[in-house]
Amino acid sequence: MASHSDFAGVASLRAADWLALVAAPTFALMGVLTLVFENDAPTVLCASMPDAAPMNGMAAMYLLMGVFHLAPWLRLAAGLSSSSSA
Repeated sequence: MASHSDFAGVASLRAADWLALVAAPTFALMGVLTLVFENDAPTVLCASMPDAAPMNGMAAMYLLMGVFHLAPWLRLAAGLSSSSSA
């Protein structure tokens, strides 16, 4: 019989897995919303040519964070493809 601490450990691991999966789409959405709605903020990446870059520093940061948090999605896709081919 499983103890309460075993169940709590599994539940917290599942919660952490779900949070890891939620991070990439959240950051991507934040990047797109920042890109769409924040048009008067000063650009951080190209301060000398503010009209040259299509996105400002915050949008780039959010989109990069979304890319960096893709690992759980890639692991999930790799697991699904290996289980479907077996």
